[in-house]
Amino acid sequence: MGSLCRASKTLKSQKYLSLLHTYSNFPPFSSTFTLNDSRLGVAHDFCSNSRQNSIDLAQYTPERIRNFSIIAHVDHGKSTLADRLLELTGTIKRGHGQPQYLDKLQVERERGITVKAQTATMFHKCNHNGSNIKDADNAPTYLLNLIDTPGHVDFSYEVSRSLAACQGALLVVDAVQGVQAQTVANFYLAFESNLAIIPVINKIDQPTADPERVKAQLKSMFDLEPSDCLLTSAKTGLGLEQVLPSVIDRIPPPSGSASSPLRMLLLDSYYDEYKGVICHVAIVDGVLRKGDKISSAATGHTYEVADVGIMHPELTPTGVLLTGQVGYIVSGMRSTKEARVGDTLHHSRFSVESLPGFKPAKHMVFSGLYPVDGSDFDALNHAIERLTCNDASVSVTKESSSALGLGFRCGFLGLLHMDVFHQRLEQEHGAHVISTVPTVPYIFEYSDGSKVQVQNPAMLTSNPNKRVTASWEPTVIATIIIPSEYVGPVITLCSERRGQQLEYSFVDSQRAFMKYRLPLREIVVDFYNELKSITSGYASFDYEDSDYQESDLVKLDIVLNGQSVDAMATIVHKLKAQRIGRELVEKLKKFIDRQMFEITIQAAIGAKVIARETISAMRKNVLAKCYGGDVTRKKKLLEKQKEGKKRMKRIGSVDIPQEAFHELLRVS
Repeated sequence: MGSLCRASKTLKSQKYLSLLHTYSNFPPFSSTFTLNDSRLGVAHDFCSNSRQNSIDLAQYTPERIRNFSIIAHVDHGKSTLADRLLELTGTIKRGHGQPQYLDKLQVERERGITVKAQTATMFHKCNHNGSNIKDADNAPTYLLNLIDTPGHVDFSYEVSRSLAACQGALLVVDAVQGVQAQTVANFYLAFESNLAIIPVINKIDQPTADPERVKAQLKSMFDLEPSDCLLTSAKTGLGLEQVLPSVIDRIPPPSGSASSPLRMLLLDSYYDEYKGVICHVAIVDGVLRKGDKISSAATGHTYEVADVGIMHPELTPTGVLLTGQVGYIVSGMRSTKEARVGDTLHHSRFSVESLPGFKPAKHMVFSGLYPVDGSDFDALNHAIERLTCNDASVSVTKESSSALGLGFRCGFLGLLHMDVFHQRLEQEHGAHVISTVPTVPYIFEYSDGSKVQVQNPAMLTSNPNKRVTASWEPTVIATIIIPSEYVGPVITLCSERRGQQLEYSFVDSQRAFMKYRLPLREIVVDFYNELKSITSGYASFDYEDSDYQESDLVKLDIVLNGQSVDAMATIVHKLKAQRIGRELVEKLKKFIDRQMFEITIQAAIGAKVIARETISAMRKNVLAKCYGGDVTRKKKLLEKQKEGKKRMKRIGSVDIPQEAFHELLRVS
């Protein structure tokens, strides 16, 4: 048997020697081979060791870099246009991956909206005169940083942060819908940032598209020349070949200095379980290399850069980032509080002047978040910390409620922002929360002259020694664009919500433009849904914060069996208090389960009860065992049951389900 094994090994070795001899005539493989793609204008090196040197950023001087974002109203085709541009430059393969490639969050996929601004780096070969066909082999390659932004008004903070890293913007307008409210808001955000604006009229393949009407709207509202508009269809690819040459010709390169000390702006961050905090940065001046020691201007902490690269469109290490480029860094930050959006990062050995950063987010809606199980407070705290790293526009403070225990008071930019935050907490971090009725910040003045800002209605105590003498509520300037035939119902809706008309004009023969001053309390829950309903979905709505106005406000308490539920307290206008109180108690009666004792639900302003409902007790038939006999025996059993129910009512607690809190949101 041993001789057979030795013979087998000898034969195998002779076979391998003959194969080696056969292939020795071929030239040896190098450890790196290059794929030249003339369509991309960039040489891809595939290295057996790593991909770190696969993209050489040193050849892209600031003159050959363009940073631009795509801004538009909701559902005007931003993400689809971003997909086509990524395919046109070969960054992603056509038909591979999911549609709306840059919308990566589960909540974005489910709702069909963009929530987070996403960055992608593309390479495109083009002559500077705008022709990308003639003499293509000798044309220079440009590095293009594309940022796809959200379109909803609640995420305008994401848009403003994205524009800080750009020198230009593509203003996308639907050829069917035309200019809408968020189009106006985003245009002025870009205009105030001194960006070059390229108007793109999208969806021209639609049967009802009217590009000429949209050109006239852009001219009348923004003074954009019709000849500057690009006509495209992101869905079919029609007209897309003119977009990138226009970006290269009409958007200026970044203005930083490569010889100056390093300064970079922290645009965004998110937490990775393995790498820690990953920061998205824009290099304003200087050069950043892997291994550099950098410091934060805000916290003074020092870090070593462990990884640096670009989003192409996934994280691609390059080892270096040069002036004007946008990329990511991994610096070993372990706490999400260290990555402050808008912070200036610089080399530790130099002291530099900080960049302007961003205006702080102005929170419009406040809501309490509590764990369903009180023992999950630490897990919820951990989840909120991780999520606020990725969403810097949320404010978080700890609070406690006598009904719900320990929790958090969170400030949001709007109701959709709040809803998306809750959904991300559940989907990405597995947290189960109870959210209280959203409120807005009010100002109250007391009889002793002191003023206090109230974000949580439970903090407004009823003290007989300190009487409220005046109150103010925040207002917004609302922009509404609607088809002309819906003007009457919209004016009625705004009047019911205590609105004051500021402007009323016509965009063209079919569309009206209206501006109203509205109390923020009136629009924060269901105004947008009502507006969409009465206009058959054709209205577009946007708002910006305005001043406080004096108003007659009262605190409405919900009382269960004589105990005030602070989590359900709300502040309302005095004229609407009785109607809202009646609706609240009727809703609660449907959702609170019957108990073995009677439950009284009351809505009260101070000591005055303005609405009441009663949930009757479940009752055992204690007379079932009595077959005839003296009536005093039956009375004795009934009295005993009555005393027991009184005792239960004294010590029993009423469980309020989460559905009851959701129903309170529906009461305007």
